[in-house]
Parts: sequence; C-alpha cells; structure tokens
Amino acid sequence: MHFHDFLFDYDIQDGLDDMGFETPTPIQEQAIPIIQSGQDLIGCAQTGTGKTAAFLLPVLDKLARNPSHHTDTLIIVPTRELALQISQALQGFSYHTSISSLAIYGGNDGMAFEREKKAILEGANIIIATPGRFLAHINMGYVKFNHLKHLILDEADRMLDMGFVDDIMRIVKELPEKRQTLLFSATMPPKIRTLGAKLLHNPVQISLSVSKPAEGVTQGAYLVYNANKNALCTAILKDKKLPSVIIFSGTKIKVKDLERDLKKAGFNARAIHSDLDQSEREEVLRGFRSKKIPVLVATDVLSRGIDIEDIGMVINFDVPGDAEDYIHRIGRTARAETTGEAITFISELDQRKFQQIEALIGAEVPKLPMPEGIPNGPEYNPNVKPKGDFKGNKKPFHKFKKK
Repeated sequence: MHFHDFLFDYDIQDGLDDMGFETPTPIQEQAIPIIQSGQDLIGCAQTGTGKTAAFLLPVLDKLARNPSHHTDTLIIVPTRELALQISQALQGFSYHTSISSLAIYGGNDGMAFEREKKAILEGANIIIATPGRFLAHINMGYVKFNHLKHLILDEADRMLDMGFVDDIMRIVKELPEKRQTLLFSATMPPKIRTLGAKLLHNPVQISLSVSKPAEGVTQGAYLVYNANKNALCTAILKDKKLPSVIIFSGTKIKVKDLERDLKKAGFNARAIHSDLDQSEREEVLRGFRSKKIPVLVATDVLSRGIDIEDIGMVINFDVPGDAEDYIHRIGRTARAETTGEAITFISELDQRKFQQIEALIGAEVPKLPMPEGIPNGPEYNPNVKPKGDFKGNKKPFHKFKKK
C-alpha cells in the first residue's frame, strides 16, 4: 500500500512527498480509513509504530478539504515533550496548507499564556494541550469549542498513570457531545477500556503488537549492585562508542549523579529532568536530536513522548516499575526497521520485576558478563526474596525493637 491510496487532499500529499513518506505502517494502514469514515476509534500500538501520523493525517485531510476559522480538533497529551513532538509533525504535514495550530503546555511565562489565550480566542484549527495547562484556560471562562469536531487522546494510558483522568473528564464537559473521538494508547489495561466506554461511541478497536519489542532490538541485562551502576554505565559507553544513547533512570537524583560521573569520565552527556525549565529542556533535546549531545540521561517522563531517529542504544539504569514500560523504553531504538541495542541493569531488589518483563515479552533476556574492572553483581534468582538494602549493599534491613 502507498500513501497515495488514501486519496488525501493534494496539499497534504505534497507535504508527505516532501517528507519522504511512501508506505504506511500497519497502524496507519488500519486507522486512517476508519478515521476518514468518521467512526470513533481506540488504537493500541507500541511506541514507534507511527500513531501520530495515523491520527493527524486524516484530520488534516478533512481540514484541507473544508477550511475552518474555528478550532476543529483538540489533542490532549500527557507531557510537553509529546505536545512539541506532535506540533512539529503537524507543521511538516500541513506545510502546504493554511491550517493553523498551537501547542499548549505548562512551564512557560505569562507572555506565552497570553499567546495561547489569543490563539484559542481566534480559533486555531488544531490545539495540542497538556491537561493541567488547558484547564487553566478553561477556568478563565473564555474557552468555547462549539465548532469542535475531533477529540484525540494520545498516550491515554500514561495520562491515567499520571492522574489526569479527572482533568480529562473536566475538559470533555466543555466539548460538544457530537464529535469524533479517537483514543490512542500503547497499552490496553482495564482502566483504558473504562475511559473509552465513557468518551467514545461504538468505537472500532485496533490492537497491534502491544507486548512485543521491535524485532531489531538486541536485548541484554547486567546483574549489578546499585553502588556499581554508574561505573558499569561508564564502562559500557567507553566500549560501545555509539553516536546516540538514552539512559533512563527512576529519579532525578540518580540522573544528576550519573550526568556528573559521565562528564568526569569525559563524555558529552546532558541530563533532562523536572528541575530544568522548559527552555533548558528544549535546548537539551535539540542538541540530542542533532547529535551534538551523544548521551542523554533522562527520568522516566521521557520514556514516551519523544520521536528521535537513529538512537543506537537505550540503557535502563533502573528496571521499569511496570513491565509494559520496558517495551516503551527500549522502543526508543530500532525504529523504522533499523537495529539497536537495549541494556538493563538488574539490582538484587529488581529481579522479580525483571522476571515479569521476561514473562510479558515471552523470552529470556541474556545476562551479560561484567566488563573488566566492574565487580560481579548478585546471582539471578528472582524467586528468592532479596536481602540487600536500597543502596545495593549486602546487608539485612534493620529491625527496630519496641522499648
């Protein structure tokens, strides 16, 4: 199949041709005709399968054929990074049209808020917004979406994990009941089905490869005590010498510590976490996309919501708390039929969680020998209750006796 087979408006097709889009991915091939027909849709597919284009292109096609001076589409997303990613893709697809759009997210100054307000009042055709920031505008009383035709929830599972369900329902109350609603998610837990039942009308459901890593990912794991993780990470990067690496960690404290140690070891590494303001985060991401910054150390908020090509390696500094999140983290590499490598550090306390990951993907991940100079870690025995403390030392937990 070719993108020309969708019979998009000429201006939309010109944008696709300029960007080199030729063959649709499976989620695009299945979702676009459904959206073109006007039906509600629940689309479930893992990171890197092309969900953004799957919902943007048919909506843009409708707008190109029937121009509007009102807000036609609202896209709700969990993070500012994802809002920016969708905004950038939209600008490329709509380059030859007069369709207007705006990304609304927190972390900006008062001037940005006024620009957002003006765009809302003037009826930007497509608005991409994080829930909290958009609610701030709604609470001011000037948001009127009487002409809205499309509501899109992207990364819906992550929004629910982040506690946005009440915000979403509050926003939906401001929208016309007669609309097309599209819900996209990387996973399909029961809470997503419950949300879908509240918001969608007789939706078509598409589910593609939810629980399998991309075929091009070479997976491996190291058994390592927490105290040795920074040294292990440094040794791996010295050995691999890759142009682009993302390292995911569970806390910003660990991210900052690892960034410091990598810089001491001579690596051009930068961290991205919640203590950075928006302009700083965008600067780091630009440097990583352009390969000026080869090593990005990030908290879990970045495990979804960015779209960067040619990432050679993903390192899970900590085992993800949710087995599904493992797939999305390693989905940053081996995209678009390329190859890549995914490494996970397994501490004594993380073995049971990693066993759940192996059960989910239906395969055992090879346990790799330690590089020279790095002490061996615990044996892999996830059925045994761990005895280490949270620093990775082989000590029992202290028990406090009542006096």
